[in-house]
Amino acid sequence: MVAQEFTVDLDKPLVFQVGHLGEAYEEWVHQPIVSREGPRFFESDFWESLTRTVWWAIPSIWLPVVCYFVLKSVRMGHTFPEVALMVAGGVFIWTLLEYTLHRFLFHIKTKSYWGNTMHYLLHGCHHKHPMDGLRLVFPPAATAILLVPFWNTVTLFSTPSSTPALFGGGLLGYVIYDCTHYYLHHGQPANDAPKNLKKYHMNHHFRVQDKGFGITSSLWDRVFGTLPPSKVAKKM
Repeated sequence: MVAQEFTVDLDKPLVFQVGHLGEAYEEWVHQPIVSREGPRFFESDFWESLTRTVWWAIPSIWLPVVCYFVLKSVRMGHTFPEVALMVAGGVFIWTLLEYTLHRFLFHIKTKSYWGNTMHYLLHGCHHKHPMDGLRLVFPPAATAILLVPFWNTVTLFSTPSSTPALFGGGLLGYVIYDCTHYYLHHGQPANDAPKNLKKYHMNHHFRVQDKGFGITSSLWDRVFGTLPPSKVAKKM
C-alpha cells in the first residue's frame, strides 16, 4: 500500500487519503482487495451512509418511474407496440451509454489530488474493493441528479410524445445494468450465458482492466475493438 512517500491507511477513511497518491494512484487502485467488507469512506456518519446502497433499492425505486414514463407515452396517443419499440430503443441507447461512460469516464486516468479523489468516489473504489456489496450499485440520489441531463438530451432528438417512452427505456436499461452488475459479482449463475458474462466481467477486474468495458453484454467491446485478449492469445 506504499506509493512513493505516501502510505494509504486502510483502517482510516479513504476518500481524502487517495488524492495524496498522485501518479501512483492508477497502479494502487487497480490492485484489488477481495473482501466483502468495504472500507470506510468518510469520518461523518451522514456522508458515509450516502455511499452505501442495497442492490434491491434500484428496482424498487426506479421501476415505478419507468412505468410512469412509459404509460405517459401511451396516454399521449401511442399504441402499445409503438411504445414497446421506443422502450427497446431506449434500452439500446443505454447499452452504448453504459459502454461509453465506463470506458471514457470511469477509467479516466488521473494524478491530481482532486482528480484522484473524485475518480475514487466515482469508480476507483469499485476496482479497489470489487466485492463490496453496498457500493456496487449507483446511489439513487446521484442517479436522480443525472437523469435531468439525460432527459434533456433525449428531448433533442425525439418528439414530445415519444420522449417519455425513450427516457423510460433508457432508465430501464440502467436498472438492468445495475442489477446485472451486482449479480455478476455476488451471484452464482448456473447457465452458460450468465456464467460467461460473469467470467467476462471478472476478467475486467482481475486480468485486463483496460479492456472489456461492457457489463450487460460485450456488444460494444466488439464494435469498438476493446475485447480482452484470450488467455491463449496472451500466452502466444
